Amino acid sequence: MANSYIQAYLHYVFAVQGRQNLIYEGNQEELYKYITGIVTNKGQKLLAVGGMPDHVHVFIGISRSMDIGGFVSAIKSNSSRFINEKKWILGKFHWQEGYGAFSYSRSQIDSVIKYILNQKKHHEKRSFKDEYIELLEKFDVSYDEKYLFDWIE
Repeated sequence: MANSYIQAYLHYVFAVQGRQNLIYEGNQEELYKYITGIVTNKGQKLLAVGGMPDHVHVFIGISRSMDIGGFVSAIKSNSSRFINEKKWILGKFHWQEGYGAFSYSRSQIDSVIKYILNQKKHHEKRSFKDEYIELLEKFDVSYDEKYLFDWIE
């Protein structure tokens, strides 16, 4: 019997509810380590995790057991619970509904990793809204702007 083999790479992007800057720099490393654990426990290979105080990027190599929507839901729900248990903010932390998931080829891995790990520098010149819309357009994703994340202008 032949086996099934998959080589695919997904870049997830999701935002804090209300696009508030709630992922403080002092907590980012701990949050990213926690997300790394979620990815590993789900049997996926983390390639990069990074972001800004209002959004996160997660880049993974996926296995054939991957459920794209269920996977990002697990990251969001578990990391949300983690942040709330740590009491990093007053009130309750939530991620916004929705996410972006974009596929890349093996030859693009290094550039995507650099992009994710250099978010702070990247966002000195470009807003999250511009970044996200550029990704949607680059991947020819049809969208209605009223159903995108809540934007802080």
